[in-house]
This record gives sequence, structure tokens and C-alpha cells, in this order.
Amino acid sequence: MDNAHRDLVRDQFTRQAVPFASALAIRDSETLRRIVELSGAEVSATVLDVGCGPGLLASAFALHVARVTGVDVTWAMLQQARAEQRGRGLLNIDWIQGDGTCLPCRDHAFSIVTSRLTFHHLLQPLLVLCEMARVCRRGGRVVVVDVCPAREKAAAFNRMETLRDPSHTRALPIEELAALFESAGLRDLCVHRWRMPGELESLLARSFPLPGNDAHVRDIFRGSIAKDAMDVTPRLQDGTIVYALPMALVSATAT
Repeated sequence: MDNAHRDLVRDQFTRQAVPFASALAIRDSETLRRIVELSGAEVSATVLDVGCGPGLLASAFALHVARVTGVDVTWAMLQQARAEQRGRGLLNIDWIQGDGTCLPCRDHAFSIVTSRLTFHHLLQPLLVLCEMARVCRRGGRVVVVDVCPAREKAAAFNRMETLRDPSHTRALPIEELAALFESAGLRDLCVHRWRMPGELESLLARSFPLPGNDAHVRDIFRGSIAKDAMDVTPRLQDGTIVYALPMALVSATAT
């Protein structure tokens, strides 16, 4: 990861650590359970979660598998992850501060390698995906969960997200994310899609845009209600703007 971008990510997610970890949509237990299920996790599995953030997905896996390791570049997020682990009494999770472009793990060390809500912050998503494939055992699963706007609406979505969160790089349409998996040598691709609901003011309350950009984001959402230019299905509900992000889980087998 480029040093300047790494610093930007750390700055944003040091400030976002507590509100991000507390967000209801991020903590949704049914979504986390579904990700674990779709990964094909077995009791004997060893899992690596890349860009683990506050440890919510890692903790969900820890209830079902032998061992979990979470890696994140931001120390404050790992502190939240440790607090989550302690609060749930989980003993089978380790945490490492590290960069997804150069994972501090040996080849073929894990049976499942995951990443959730991380790829839209990456400058080199293919490099990270190749690292995930490297540390996954042959026949294991690599799983990426992220926002995937429709191809024709992705540019508008990314312009808005960069205003809201300066560490955002680019949310990939599903076609591009799937192509990365092919380039990384992964096979037997599976895709699952759903929408993650949210409320604009709550989102902005846990964001740290540059001064004045929050108002700009509100204007963009209002202007998108009629035609859904960003693929987030915005609408007014009781006087406030709500939305539903287009999510995708893409998984494949390591070779």
C-alpha cells in the first residue's frame, strides 16, 4: 500500500473505529452468519480475515471454526477487535497489524481467507487478492464481501463516496471484481448479492469528510432520489434519507 494512502486509511479508521464498530448494519448478526455459512466453514477450519476492522466477521467465524486470525493496518481497529473478542469470551482469535499487500503469513496457511468492506479502500486490489490466494490452502476458499454498484452507476457512486470518506478508492462493479478473481488464479467462482440498508445522517455521523463535503453528499443523495444515479435506492422516509447499498459476496477456490 502506498504510504500516503496507508496514512489516510489509518487516519480515517482511527477516527471511525468506535462508530464503525457500533453501526447496526455492520454488526448485523444474520449477515455475518450468512457470510460464515457461504464460506463453507467447517469445525476444523483455520480462517484469515484481511482488513478485519473491529473484528466482527472474525468473531462470527470464531464461533464455528478452530482458529481465526485478523489482520488490519489500523491499530485502533484492532483495539476494537480485541474488545469485541473479550466481550464475547472468544479464545481462538489472534490479531496482527499488517498490510494486505504483503500479508505476514506463510503460503497455504489457512483454509478460508476473507475480506469484508475493505476492497473499496485498496489502491491495488489485485495484489491483495493474490496475497489472499497465496496464503489460502489448495482447495480452500477465498471470500470477498464489498459494495458492488452497477457498472453504469459506479462512477457516480465512487464520486460521492470519495467526498464522504477520503480513504475510499473505488467500489468495483461485480464484473470487475469477478475478473480479479480470474486474474488471481482462483476458480469455481460463486456470487451472492443483497442490499445493506442504512440512513444517511447516521452514515455521515460516523464519517469524517473534509469540511463542507457532508453538505455536498446530502445534496447528491437528494438529487439521486428520482433516478437512483448511484445504485443505492435512496428514498425519503419520515423526512430523512434512507438507502440500501448493493452488496456482493464473491468466493472462489484456491488452486
